[in-house]
Parts: sequence; structure tokens; C-alpha cells
Amino acid sequence: MQRLDGGAAIPAAMRGGIVALGNFDGFHAGHQAVVARVVARARAEGRPAIVATFDPHPRRYFQPHLLPFRLTNLDQRERLFAAAGADAMLVFAFDAALAGLSAEAFAAERLAAMVGAAGVVTGTDFTFGKGRGGDVGVLKALGERYGFTAETVAPVGDGQAVVSSSRIRDCLREGRPREAAAMLTRPFAVEGVVEPGAQLGRQLGYPTANLSMGKYLRPAYGIYAVTGRLPDGRVLKGAANLGIRPTIAGEPIELLEPYFFDFAGDLYGQAIEVALIDYLRAEAKFESLDALKVQMAADCLAARALLG
Repeated sequence: MQRLDGGAAIPAAMRGGIVALGNFDGFHAGHQAVVARVVARARAEGRPAIVATFDPHPRRYFQPHLLPFRLTNLDQRERLFAAAGADAMLVFAFDAALAGLSAEAFAAERLAAMVGAAGVVTGTDFTFGKGRGGDVGVLKALGERYGFTAETVAPVGDGQAVVSSSRIRDCLREGRPREAAAMLTRPFAVEGVVEPGAQLGRQLGYPTANLSMGKYLRPAYGIYAVTGRLPDGRVLKGAANLGIRPTIAGEPIELLEPYFFDFAGDLYGQAIEVALIDYLRAEAKFESLDALKVQMAADCLAARALLG
């Protein structure tokens, strides 16, 4: 799996590939259908399978003051694309230069000249180019002009509506991680480096690994049953607080704080990934640390039961 720069000519071995084009944040079931078509066609034609994404998200570029909404970071997307069978992830840096390209210039300069795409596959609602001047019909016409085919993959439904990143975000904000996971085909997960804290959890008998939420979407604050993937590949079960710890005096600090069952080790400075499996309860303020400790014990029992 290679990570390629969408602002420069790609290696010769990757030219002539079939390209999945979209943002693919979250890489949900609908995105997976697009990439599956790319991989199938690439294998049939003996070409590289490439998944192109944008960073930062175009919405972040045009609306920098939006609250965090990311479902995946680039490293997570790279792993997910690789697991889906892609040979490379192509990252288009969404900056002023890219935002200013017309649909035709993007097709000619980026897809044809820099990438040398033989084929491009998108979802049916894909738009591109300055002012969203291009849609899938425009892409097909430009492909005929610049030497690549263009096709679309129909949306994927779940029996209720079309699977979308917006629906997934709504589920997470409302404390429904299992419904989000059904559309993602895996639990929503936050990846980050474990930060030192005040070690209050350790004093209470529940040492936690503190993670900043960074650019990730903020799911509902509260207590979750979680799993954690360590750098050595081990997967641990646990319970986590996501929020600002209202019982603790002082300036509120937003953290994801997983406590892993039956684990003793130092995770400071290590990159871990914490998956939110189930929502146990809302964050609450307790009258004392003793009352908080009693509730933490109950939360851990509930999380153990849910995680089996």
C-alpha cells in the first residue's frame, strides 16, 4: 500500500490505474461499494487500484469555523483502503490552488496528466471543481476528452435510508454508536497518542489512557463500552469516559479516557485506537469522588457484560 501525493506526478507503476474518487471520510458501506468496483475492475484489467481522498475535507477548507466532524484520519483511511484491496491511497491536498481549479482543469491536470487515470469511479452525487461546477455527467464527458472512463456506483441503503456520513454523525451525536457501526461496518474509532494526565483515575483504582479528540466528530458525552487496539496489535476491552469530567474541580478538559480491563502497563506516548462499542449513560456530576468511584465500578460491570 502506497500513499501518493495528488499534487505531483505519481510513480510510473501506478499510472494507468482505476481511481475511486471521493472524500471517503468514515469509509462506510456506500464508500466501500465504490472501492469494491474499482478493485474488481483493476484486477480484471491488470491495473493498479487507487483510492483518492481529500485532506483537509473540503467543508473544513470553505468553513474553517465548523465544529469538528471527521470520522476518520488519514492513517485510518489508509488501513481501511488497504484492507479493501486498494494498491494506493492518493491524497489531494485541498488548498487554494485545488479549490480554484475548474472541473475541466481538475480532470485535465490532476486526473489525466498527474495521475494518468484510465478510469474513475464515483458515487452518483459526486461534485468537483470550482464552485462545484462538475458532476458525474461532466466527469464522463471530460473523461472522453482526456482519455479516461468515468462510471458511478449507486448508493447503498440499509432498509431505512441511504447510508451516509451525515446519518452516521447524527447517530454518534445522539449516543447510538451501534447504529453508526452498522453503516460503517465497524465501530467508530478514535486514534491518538496517549497523553499524561492528573492520574486521578489511577488514584481511584481505574487508570485511564487519555486521548485528545482532535479533529474527530464529538459523539454524545458519556460513558461507553470500548475496545482498544495497541501498537503491538493487542485488542483490549474496557470502559471509557468521553467528556469534560464535571465532578472534577478545575478547568474543564475534554478527553476520551478509556480504562482497559485486566491491563497493567504504561501507554504514555503510544498511539492507540479506541472504538466506541456501546453507550452506557450520559456524563454526570457526582457529589463526591466516592460516589463517582461506586458508579465507575457499576459502569465497568455493565461494559464487561456488553462486551462479553
